[in-house]
Amino acid sequence: MSATAAMVSPESVVLEAREVLHRYGPRVGLERVSFRAAAPGVVAIRGANGSGKSTLLRILAGLLRPTEGETALAVDGAETKRSDRSRWIGYAAPDLAFYSELTAAENLRFAAESRGMERPDEAVRQALERVHLESRGDDRVTALSSGMVQRLRLAFALLHRPPVLLMDEPGSFLDEEGRGAWVGLVQAQRRERLIVIATNEEREWTLADESVELRGRGLGRPA
Repeated sequence: MSATAAMVSPESVVLEAREVLHRYGPRVGLERVSFRAAAPGVVAIRGANGSGKSTLLRILAGLLRPTEGETALAVDGAETKRSDRSRWIGYAAPDLAFYSELTAAENLRFAAESRGMERPDEAVRQALERVHLESRGDDRVTALSSGMVQRLRLAFALLHRPPVLLMDEPGSFLDEEGRGAWVGLVQAQRRERLIVIATNEEREWTLADESVELRGRGLGRPA
């Protein structure tokens, strides 16, 4: 396991967006937004379809560089490098793909070993248990339903026990049992880390301690 992430206390983690704006060519993908959130707790990112919820989470995760503005993740009072952000952030999104020829557990084990985590098998077991997928760990990804693949994405985000979780539409493809398990997961994790959820689902955003409302009207508006 990442020793650095494990040693961090939740209260020492602060995530910020500072006048962040993003364009895709001539179109506005994310209107200018600023906010500050500290662990522990849950923040909901809300807004109309196309307002930039997914874009904002990618920027926060360090996967996309904003056109204007900046984001910052401070740990123990020190701002982390954008290129190093994956050490501190767990990210789950509907477009997160896995190796289809590998099992669910093998995909997670590959990720754990790539991170240099200690006791990768134990980390994989715990991650699968947290999303109630332990009985399907030996199944290939192609044998999993869309809802189970979504649970695997959540397990991937939790794998290295990061202090920050970014979840884009986490209820996608989940049935009622899966949604109930996800709500239980958030309730169990909210006192230990910062959870940021991009969603317009009432059941999901009502879990949040605070909300960030995006003003954008989608990619149809010229920059």
